[in-house]
Amino acid sequence: MHGSGHWHTSDDGLEHRHLGGFIRQHLSSLYGAARADALYDRLYSIIAGYHFPPSTSVGGVSQRDAILITYGDQVRAPNEPPLRTLAGFLVHPNVGAVLAGYIVLMLSYTFVLKHVVLMDMMAIGAGFVLRAMAGAFAIDAPVSPWLYVVTALAALFLVIHKRRAELTLLEGGAGNHRPILDEYSPGLLDQMASLVTASTLISYGLYTFTAENLPENNAMMLTIPFVLYGLLRYLYLVHQKGEGGSPEEILLRDWPLLIDILLWVVTAATVLAVYRD
Repeated sequence: MHGSGHWHTSDDGLEHRHLGGFIRQHLSSLYGAARADALYDRLYSIIAGYHFPPSTSVGGVSQRDAILITYGDQVRAPNEPPLRTLAGFLVHPNVGAVLAGYIVLMLSYTFVLKHVVLMDMMAIGAGFVLRAMAGAFAIDAPVSPWLYVVTALAALFLVIHKRRAELTLLEGGAGNHRPILDEYSPGLLDQMASLVTASTLISYGLYTFTAENLPENNAMMLTIPFVLYGLLRYLYLVHQKGEGGSPEEILLRDWPLLIDILLWVVTAATVLAVYRD
């Protein structure tokens, strides 16, 4: 291939030249025409030093290999080699697409959505859904759409009460802490919380009855009381104890809520172990 734009192989020469042209074209677009030839020849000398096993791919180099060669240093996750990041996107394209969507959503939130009433809270809920989707795709696990709905609503439930706690604590200075808070009032947030609380419980109930990967006898409905108690306990802490500004602290510090979560986990695990085929 050296200087000729194609791999030297015994057959499929036309396809090999096409692959070489593909790599050369993208090297040129990335590094300029003046450097493309030298980089292309260097790549060939490196690849030629390896023995490729018999393969149906072009010249032992698949389109995936060509993409890795060409764009390997263009995509990189924090603390991870660039090739590993790009390879992960190619192996799990759904995960890559969801993570890309999550990045776009977070950038939109940072620069735009956090200043838009209602969207500032809904964007956070959408972020939790995208993270759940990425996890499901990564382990190739089927997930009921209702579980995504529950995830979004639960996140929205926490965000609404966080906004309410900030309004109550900061009173007239809430807008200085977070300008979007000027668009809300405790009464409005309480109405939103009522709607979201009921929707969360109903959605979870529908999840326990309709999810394909749960027991067919609907035994997972036994976990519904724990979800109801958790929602009511959180409402009690927000309205009677003035908490809610730090959801993570509540979840880690409130013993009745921790016990409730533990009982939910034990019950769910028992139902799955006993009844699922």
